[in-house]
Amino acid sequence: MTAITNTRSFVTFPRRAISGIKIGMNNDVPLPTHTWPELEPGWVWLCGAGPGDPGLLTLHAVNALRQADVVIYDALVQEDILAWAPQAEHIYAGKRGGKPSAKQRDISLRLVDLAREGKRVLRLKGGDPFVFGRGGEEAQTLVQHGIPIRIIPGISAGIGGLAYAGIPVTHRDVNQSVTFVTGHDQSGNTPSSLDWQSISKGSQVIVIYMGMKHIAQIATQLMAAGRSPLEPAAVVTTATTDDQQVLETTLGTIVDDIATANLAPPAIICIGQSVLMRQVLDWQNMAAGQAPRNLDPLGRGRPAESA
Repeated sequence: MTAITNTRSFVTFPRRAISGIKIGMNNDVPLPTHTWPELEPGWVWLCGAGPGDPGLLTLHAVNALRQADVVIYDALVQEDILAWAPQAEHIYAGKRGGKPSAKQRDISLRLVDLAREGKRVLRLKGGDPFVFGRGGEEAQTLVQHGIPIRIIPGISAGIGGLAYAGIPVTHRDVNQSVTFVTGHDQSGNTPSSLDWQSISKGSQVIVIYMGMKHIAQIATQLMAAGRSPLEPAAVVTTATTDDQQVLETTLGTIVDDIATANLAPPAIICIGQSVLMRQVLDWQNMAAGQAPRNLDPLGRGRPAESA
């Protein structure tokens, strides 16, 4: 049954104003004792900022933010995250499909120029820099120009965003594999290199990044390759933020339901039986007082602990 929920993503841990941060002073809350790496002049650190919620930053990311002279950040990086670097210059370098944005070549070479100026440069990217985030391209450019780099992984939206929606990407009763794909290539079209026939047959759960623009074509190809139109599907927009929305639908109705709900990117799309687990694992709405809709959404007829 199609359902859409508007989820406030901080019901369990309410957002509080950041306090104690002053210009040029950002060590109010010390990091745990550890040999933290130093962001040195002339270096570029490529860092994942996670899917949106500032609480999903890694400690290495916080350490980097506190040291940077310049933070070059993407469109999906929350303002609250930038507040961890009050001493740094903040440069926007977001790329959003269908909107005016900087060219990738220009972004990469700007990183080179800033490093050569002796800046401590932090390249802050939504999710994980190496998961459909062009991080590999930027890192390669830097190395080819003799710029030293460090990579700081982040929580990818295809995992963390779905978790905030109460959808586990793996569950022993559902799948032993999960496939992550991008909904468009460098040209902006559906990737021609993807074998949708093989993906349909070999992937128990499919997670699609940046797939909203071409979801009609993707759904059609998956069903033509044998996926059932009744297969559960979910769309999670602006995951882990205050504006998170979750649409529960099916592969056969996903296109119409997205249009009816007036959903817009950024979004993560999940196709597979694991979507049903949201009926019992919608932890944010449960924290807000709602009862779970179905304690056994997979119909196993036994307690989960007896699995």
